[in-house]
Amino acid sequence: MSTSAGPRMVTRCMSRCSGQQLFTEDKLPPSLGQEAVAGKRERPKPPRRQRKAKLEMAYESLDRDGDVENDDSTPKKPKWEPPNWRLQLENIREMRKSKDAPVDHMGVEHCYDQNAPPEVMRYQVLLSLMLSSQTKDQVTAAAMQRLRERGLTLDSILQMDDNTLGQLIYPVGFWRSKVQYIKQTSKILKQRYGGDIPATVEELVALPGVGPKMAHLAMAIAWDKVSGIAVDTHVHRITNRLKWTKKETKYPEETRAALEDWLPRQLWKEINWLLVGFGQQTCLPVNPRCGDCLNRGLCPAARRP
Repeated sequence: MSTSAGPRMVTRCMSRCSGQQLFTEDKLPPSLGQEAVAGKRERPKPPRRQRKAKLEMAYESLDRDGDVENDDSTPKKPKWEPPNWRLQLENIREMRKSKDAPVDHMGVEHCYDQNAPPEVMRYQVLLSLMLSSQTKDQVTAAAMQRLRERGLTLDSILQMDDNTLGQLIYPVGFWRSKVQYIKQTSKILKQRYGGDIPATVEELVALPGVGPKMAHLAMAIAWDKVSGIAVDTHVHRITNRLKWTKKETKYPEETRAALEDWLPRQLWKEINWLLVGFGQQTCLPVNPRCGDCLNRGLCPAARRP
């Protein structure tokens, strides 16, 4: 009568949480191998205190059913917003109520022909935005006036030679580059959009010479749609001075994302107009007129007497 090759052995449970599991000699874990068969002593177990600590760390974020806990009853943190921003905003509105800043009568909203067909009007809005980059409103308005006197349409720009276009838009900032951008963008609009401008931010920023600020303003002025906050140098500077961002931002697009995270959407269109005029008259880039500002007691960057 034959006997088994060795005594049948049972090991301890390898995990306190998985339930007991029996191993026979033909299914011994690799760590035991022939040492257990030969009757050698098992390796000493880790101290009980150490094993318990590991289990607690592994399961501290799990519920009783083994799923990750997702306690919806935990109150959500309120959305961050800067202190006193509503009072600061009301003060800026008060300072801007006279509407006598350059943007109020020479901004993009005043540079296009309001009696032109809709697609021509939208094209003129886009061109004025392209010209306005790194350029004062007075210079942009004068360049747009010269273009309109020549009959400003997409076809008239395409038929115009580069030298003439350059003379008409000079001295806007980077006028040589803008001549090329305007010509390239006009060709794209003719070929892909039937002479109109795109109706989405994504398509607008894909055009040569069109950035995010221009795209959001084009959506607001040309299409009457609020797609985001238009952040130019004034908005970027003033919101950082007022600490309207959680931390200081270096670029306008960072500022836009930071503002859109907390500023109510119904204010997105107004905020550009308010802060641009405020930056042109009071919160100047150099030597801001803090003494004339209603926020001098609320602004972290205000120059105290």
